[in-house]
Amino acid sequence: MDHIEALYYALGEVCYAIAKSTGRISQKEKDRLHVILKSEFREHNGLIDPAEIIFHILQKEGMDSKTVYSWAMHEFKLNSEYLSESLKSHFIHVIQKVVNNFPSVTKEEHVLVNDFMQQLKTIKGDPVFSHLTS
Repeated sequence: MDHIEALYYALGEVCYAIAKSTGRISQKEKDRLHVILKSEFREHNGLIDPAEIIFHILQKEGMDSKTVYSWAMHEFKLNSEYLSESLKSHFIHVIQKVVNNFPSVTKEEHVLVNDFMQQLKTIKGDPVFSHLTS
């Protein structure tokens, strides 16, 4: 897995954490989320597999949302030099699209989404790489 794929894995983890923050993920929620991720990732650069795989793995292991979210943010920071401004904007767009497709957003989900957007905005990527990928 390369650094960009690792960032997509982390985004899949954030999606999982948001969905899991309410307790459990229904089949309907899971199906909707997969459709959104497939569409967004295919349109951006075809890296759907990493996010979908991590979502399945984490769901089987039954990890709690706070742990998964923490792992995801660690991964974003670890691969921060590859996180261009356009990629950050795309990730925020994906998260917002996920949340907007599930109208009964809970307080826990709002907290995670807001924290994700704030933290992601503060992560500084490599200016040379960011310029090349924007």
